[in-house]
Amino acid sequence: MNIRKGNQDDMQAVLGLIQELADFEKEPDAVLITEADLVRDGFGTNPLFQVFVAEVESEIVGIALYYYRYSTWKGKTIHLEDLVVKDKMRGTGLGYALYSEIIKQAKKDNVRRIDWNVLDWNTTAIQFYENSGAKVLDEWRVAQMDEAGINYFVENKLK
Repeated sequence: MNIRKGNQDDMQAVLGLIQELADFEKEPDAVLITEADLVRDGFGTNPLFQVFVAEVESEIVGIALYYYRYSTWKGKTIHLEDLVVKDKMRGTGLGYALYSEIIKQAKKDNVRRIDWNVLDWNTTAIQFYENSGAKVLDEWRVAQMDEAGINYFVENKLK
């Protein structure tokens, strides 16, 4: 197993793992980004994300995609957007190794918090995170406005 920072050439495999996660989360049609989007957004002048990739026998079988945020209470934080391991590689320690890289990066960058989301039905992931010392917060809810909501607001609420 080799874990390293991802590069532009890895984005096709990264996109495949993002799609695998969407399938697992029962949202197979939700992924709208392309490989070109990932290359542009992750490797341009102002990268929007960074990614660790895990390779086994030259195949990318896991990713941990993250970006920096700012907390008005804590300062610089990391948001772990996706931690994905191919189904065939689950239970091998690969997810733990990727997760560890994110935590080591946070320590290196002197961030005060790492945030991520986990679905309430994904009890295996919740146990994994809690066993590592993370807190899964029941009292917070994730709020999102999708593209249709943005369009509705701009067209109907800003008049």
